[in-house]
Amino acid sequence: MTSQPATTTLWRPTGPKELELVRKLHWRAWPPRLAEQPIFYPVLNEDYAVKIARDWNVKHDGAGFVTRFEVESGFLRRYPVQQAGGETILELWVPAEELDEFNAHIVGKIQLVHEFH
Repeated sequence: MTSQPATTTLWRPTGPKELELVRKLHWRAWPPRLAEQPIFYPVLNEDYAVKIARDWNVKHDGAGFVTRFEVESGFLRRYPVQQAGGETILELWVPAEELDEFNAHIVGKIQLVHEFH
């Protein structure tokens, strides 16, 4: 019997364009970063993701979404937690050139959990 690797739950606030690209990838991966996006930054708590999607993505994109996904915990150890503000404003900073490898360690599908308009 093969055991599943331990996973960590991450969230990603996103706008409609990125969400459509995730759909096209069958909810299994994040699309490549654009030239002006050197870092992919999933967040470590749902409340922070909701705040970004609701307060930033809606304002700039007309809609905001929060996704939840699981990544192998052992793989994530290479990315130190970044505190981007208050004590609950926690992110991982994944260099764009490592996103394919990051995607390979996603366990299961990316799930849409909140939608704001």
